[in-house]
Amino acid sequence: MKLNASALALSFAIVTAILWLVCSLIVVLLPQMAMNMSGNMMHADFSGMQWTMNFIGFLFGLIVWVVIAGVTGWLIATVYNRLV
Repeated sequence: MKLNASALALSFAIVTAILWLVCSLIVVLLPQMAMNMSGNMMHADFSGMQWTMNFIGFLFGLIVWVVIAGVTGWLIATVYNRLV
């Protein structure tokens, strides 16, 4: 069975956009919890740092991660289709 590379790329991009939105909302609504969680995930102490969330940063991050996810999905489908 072959994968539709464009559909998989779009799926990756949509899911990444949703995750980016949820993550950004957590940072805005619960900044201290988000900072603690980020530090725990990175095995680091981020207690001396703070978030600087603004709309341009949100939009730039959204675009970059959606493009990366879409390209990744397309590459996965393309490689998979060549292997089967």
